[in-house]
Amino acid sequence: MKKSQVSLRDKDILDLESMTIQEMELVLETAKEMKNIIDRDIKKLPTLRGKSIINLFFEPSTRTRTSFELAGKYLGADVVNITASASSVVKGESLRDTLLTVEAMGVDVIVMRHEAEGSAHFAAKVVKPVIINAGDGAHAHPTQGLLDIFTIREKKGRIKDLKVAIIGDILHSRVARSNIAGLLKLGAEVHVAGPATLMPREIAKLGVTVHTRVEDALENADVVNVLRIQRERQQKGLFPTAREYARIFGINASRLALAKPDALLMHPGPMNRGLEIAPDVAYGDQSVIQQQVKNGLAIRMALLFLVLTGGKNIETSA
Repeated sequence: MKKSQVSLRDKDILDLESMTIQEMELVLETAKEMKNIIDRDIKKLPTLRGKSIINLFFEPSTRTRTSFELAGKYLGADVVNITASASSVVKGESLRDTLLTVEAMGVDVIVMRHEAEGSAHFAAKVVKPVIINAGDGAHAHPTQGLLDIFTIREKKGRIKDLKVAIIGDILHSRVARSNIAGLLKLGAEVHVAGPATLMPREIAKLGVTVHTRVEDALENADVVNVLRIQRERQQKGLFPTAREYARIFGINASRLALAKPDALLMHPGPMNRGLEIAPDVAYGDQSVIQQQVKNGLAIRMALLFLVLTGGKNIETSA
C-alpha cells in the first residue's frame, strides 16, 4: 500500500464532521484495495492477527454488524459480538460499566451501536480502546456515510458538483447527517426533501437545499438516496398513513424519471418496500443498493486496518 502522510492509527471514528478530507480520502483509497481482497477466492489475511474487536450492539443490525464481523475476520482479527439482549444490560448494567468491563478484557477496538445520541463520544471518553461509531441514535453513522460516498465515486468517478437528493425521514436519520457532512466536504450539492414533520427545523444551516416537494429535489439529480421510514423512532401523527406517505413522497418509477437518466438509486437498508421505495425501482437498473452492501464491507475493512495498523502493508501481519 502506498504510504500516506495522514494516519488514522488509534483514532476514534465518531462522525464525519470530525474527519478531515484527507482522512476520508485515505479511507476511500484503502477501501479500493480491500474490495480486491473481498473478490478473492481466499479472503483471509494475517494483517490483524492478535488484535481483538468487540461488536457491541444495543440496537438490531444485519448489514453493519455482519460486515464489521466479516471485516475483522477477513483481516485475521478475533471478533466477538455482544448484543444488549444477551448481555448484563438486561440486568441493569450501565453503559459505562459495560464499556469498562469490555476494556478490562484487553480489546483493541469497540464497534458500538446505541440508541442514545452522543453515546459514541461518551464511550471514547470513558475507555481507551478505539471506538468506531456504528450508529448513535439519530446523530451519526460515519461508516454508512463513507460507504455511500465510496459507491457514488466508484460509479460516477467523482463527488464534486454532483447533485445528490436525500429523500424521506431526515429527522430521525443518522444516515442523512453523515451523508450530508461527507458529501458537502467533498464538494457535492445536497438537496433534501420529506414531510415537514420529518425535517429538522434548522437543517438548511448545514448547507443543504431544502424542498417541500420531493419532485423538486429529484429534478436533474445525479444520485437519489432514499431513507428508511424509521417506524421504531416514530411518534404518532408525523404523517397520516403509510399509503399517504407513499403517494406523496415514495420513490417510484415516475418520480425517479425526474432525475438524470443515469442517476444512481441508493438506500441504506433495510427497505420498507412499497412505502419509501417501490419494489420495481429498488431492484431496477439504476439501483446500486447491493453494491452499497459490498462496499460497506470494504469500507469497514479499511477502517479497522487503518485504526489498528496506521496503514502498513495489507498482506502482512500486524
